[in-house]
Amino acid sequence: MNKGILIVVSAPSGCGKGTILAEILKDEGYYYSVSATTRSPRPGEEDGVNYHFLKREQFEELIKNDGMLEYAEYCGNYYGTPKDKVFEKIEEGKNVILEIEVQGAMQIKKKCPQAVFIFIAPPSVGELRRRLLKRGTETEEVIEKRVSEATHEIGFAGEYDYIVVNGALEDAIEDFKTVIRAEKLKSANQKKLIDEVLENA
Repeated sequence: MNKGILIVVSAPSGCGKGTILAEILKDEGYYYSVSATTRSPRPGEEDGVNYHFLKREQFEELIKNDGMLEYAEYCGNYYGTPKDKVFEKIEEGKNVILEIEVQGAMQIKKKCPQAVFIFIAPPSVGELRRRLLKRGTETEEVIEKRVSEATHEIGFAGEYDYIVVNGALEDAIEDFKTVIRAEKLKSANQKKLIDEVLENA
């Protein structure tokens, strides 16, 4: 069995990343990596589902022992990706998806250059603003802040291996799947297959 691959996915808020990933994760060949945090669970959140909720001492021990793929401190709490489960699932042949912001993705790129980095982008900043307004859940001030953040994040898109533009959802999902199919066919990811071919010579 060939190993799985590590897939790092980033996108500005409002790009439909969650919808695309929900469709991808219907395939049992994928595993969604749950992040860890030191913040307290919010009502309805479950440990191991929404986040791995850790005490600050536990998180800092993981950092000290190189147990985090990436981490950051935000508003007094740590957020990050525990390393062990990610590589365990890859060894099992699962494609592991990390849904992560740009800062964390750039940290992982230094540690795991073999990972596949996918940036999901809107067709335009104007379309992104329209989608955020359509939600009707935030004030115009908050929306403009999100658009400003998105513009900054899109500036990093060139650091990723692939850019999937979510104009039509079905096309974006198919593009995402095409990227992973192509990555799976790379010779570096087909060593097991090559061994099997040679064994049957």
